[in-house]
Amino acid sequence: MSTSTFDPARTSAPVHGSTCTPSRAARELGLKPGEFDLAVRLGHIRTVPDEGGGGGRRVDRAEIDRLRAQDGFPESLLGRVRVVGTAEGSALMEIPAARFTRLARLGLIVPVKFYLNRYRAVVWLYLVEELRQFATGSENARLLKGRTPETLRGQLAAGVDLRARNWRGRHLGFLLRQAGDSWARAGAVAALLAPAEVADIVKDPHERARVNRFRPSPAGRGAPDSPAAHITEQLMTAQDGDEIDWLRSELARAVEEARDTSPAPHPAHRPNPRPATPVAHPISHLVPPPATHLAPRAAVRLVRHPAGRLIPRPAARLRPVAMRAAARPIAPMARTVTGATWETPKLSRAAASSSAPAPRSRSPLPPPEPAVLPSPEPAVRPAPPSARRGPEPARPAPQRPSRGLRAWLRRRSPRSTAPARG
Repeated sequence: MSTSTFDPARTSAPVHGSTCTPSRAARELGLKPGEFDLAVRLGHIRTVPDEGGGGGRRVDRAEIDRLRAQDGFPESLLGRVRVVGTAEGSALMEIPAARFTRLARLGLIVPVKFYLNRYRAVVWLYLVEELRQFATGSENARLLKGRTPETLRGQLAAGVDLRARNWRGRHLGFLLRQAGDSWARAGAVAALLAPAEVADIVKDPHERARVNRFRPSPAGRGAPDSPAAHITEQLMTAQDGDEIDWLRSELARAVEEARDTSPAPHPAHRPNPRPATPVAHPISHLVPPPATHLAPRAAVRLVRHPAGRLIPRPAARLRPVAMRAAARPIAPMARTVTGATWETPKLSRAAASSSAPAPRSRSPLPPPEPAVLPSPEPAVRPAPPSARRGPEPARPAPQRPSRGLRAWLRRRSPRSTAPARG
């Protein structure tokens, strides 16, 4: 059974022009998604920019045909992208795992990718093809067996670990191969620097925004602001001083080249309009007109100052005539006083019946005489009586109204006279 997952029946499926997506190319080449990405990074598979936009990549049909026509396909392609860890790598080179780790920390073995395990520890992976070349090299025989040289032991004692730095150098080479123009190359270099370093090199905010636009995303996978994302960001950022200086110089050179070939777009300069000179207006222009439809609430009269000039002084608040008339005191009702108590004369039934309201006359009423308003006089409240008053007399109960129609019917209906009781 062949190790290839390529299905000839799928080749008849339609594709977009002469290119296909990376997932379809991986199926036709018999590679897993991770193996296909690594083959593209190493330059074994050439890709082209997506014509539809979006920054994606596609694979040309001619490139797929070229790879399938090679001898030993697909085992030859799989062997070039096979990776192993520390344990498998040491077994492949026939050396202890501790010696393999020391060689990797010294930078003699360069990792090609990494991932985080369940404990968030960084696991470095190495190409099998490179490990075999290192093990078969005659100049590396003294490093595989025997005592490690004194200079290398001193570096290990000082805590040297070049695995992350060597991986960044290899990753930068991949980003530069994928860059299309000078601004994309500047963004690839800026991907390995801290944002503060990039802002220090690229002073112009418009050029810095263009560099950040072409800055590729981190290589690791993880949710934003997660511990895995922070570890990946730390691995992708330069840490050593000489590495930072080298990347800063490369970024400055790339930005200078990009500025000469295709300057970053800047918004059109719009000069600020000259402010208009304020024009003096008369004070009457700022004072609102008087409200003629409202009566003034207070009058103002002129009073002569002792110095001899007239000064305005507000007079008493004016009130309508009707309110002044209503404010006059009402004469108290005459009451009969007997001793210390108040007595109210009782009305007889005849007088009460005579006090009933007279029927209205149907004759037309004379026109009302025009009311003569009295002259305004100051309202003077009467002084309270000096005599001590007694308790308030009881007022007469209101007279019950007649029953109307029911009483009239009773008077009209005959009543039987009951015999007198003896």
